[in-house]
Amino acid sequence: MALKEISLPDGRTELSNSLLPGLLDCIAEIAKSLRHSQHVSLAGTTNTFGDGQLNVDIAAENILRAALAKCPSVQTASSEEEPIERPARDGQVEDVSGPEKYTVAFDPLDGSSIIAPNWTVGTIIGIWDGSSAINEQPSKQIAAVLGVYGPRTTAIVALKVPGGKPQCLEIGIGESGDHEVIRSNVQLADPPFKTRYFAPANLRAAAESEAYMRLITQFVEKKYTLRYSGGLVPDVVHALVKGHGVYLSPVTGASEAKLRRLYELLPIALVVECAGGRAVDPANGEDILSRPLENCDERGGLICGTAEEVEIVTNALLGQ
Repeated sequence: MALKEISLPDGRTELSNSLLPGLLDCIAEIAKSLRHSQHVSLAGTTNTFGDGQLNVDIAAENILRAALAKCPSVQTASSEEEPIERPARDGQVEDVSGPEKYTVAFDPLDGSSIIAPNWTVGTIIGIWDGSSAINEQPSKQIAAVLGVYGPRTTAIVALKVPGGKPQCLEIGIGESGDHEVIRSNVQLADPPFKTRYFAPANLRAAAESEAYMRLITQFVEKKYTLRYSGGLVPDVVHALVKGHGVYLSPVTGASEAKLRRLYELLPIALVVECAGGRAVDPANGEDILSRPLENCDERGGLICGTAEEVEIVTNALLGQ
């Protein structure tokens, strides 16, 4: 089992032996479901936010819900498709007993706009200590998993468990669900960088923001390499694989924030920080993990990646 290479403090046996392996098995099942979903179409339903649901969104949601119901340490779960914290098991009336109690928040399939042309998409999962993530300090989020569905199926696992050291590793997932550690220590590199990468989301906002337009022009003039697919997971993971990169999704007066803190920003921030990078809010330059979550629909922008590049982008957008 690949997860034997993860060192966790005592008292986290359910996390290492049940929850994390179960989530990796889910990623294998979702990958299999995608390979057999020849037709990607609207399911005729909408989620709570009013977004149209794809058949593959619902399939991924159901796979994760079923797996979490089998993990005895999971008290509550919520997702971008059903953004309400509720018991992980139908009919559950009692709290989880034992020393470990978790709530799991996830985006079952991130990248709905690019899945029809068969581009790489992903799953985003955050694991929190306790029975809720609402109004809790971000330090209660002790693990995050990014599933990547491309030519290969992989997962980035980040852990920041109290009493243990931060960890970030990359795991390969075979067709039979077997797990293999590809890299046991995923870390962004230190300068100097042979190649610098940038991934500018919400690029249309450059027409509204002079600061964003100047920044994009600066990237081009300094011969940065563009690596942007339109998918949050593959674009962030690209930076983690290459050792360098900055992902930016600014918010302007005419362009509202789309990324949800619970299901996207907070897990991504934990992964990037465990890999030695930074993740900040482009509105004010504050660390994404610096303040509690107020509700499931709270949204924001994102700048994340190599610490040096994050500082450059933040200063450029905020005029500092």
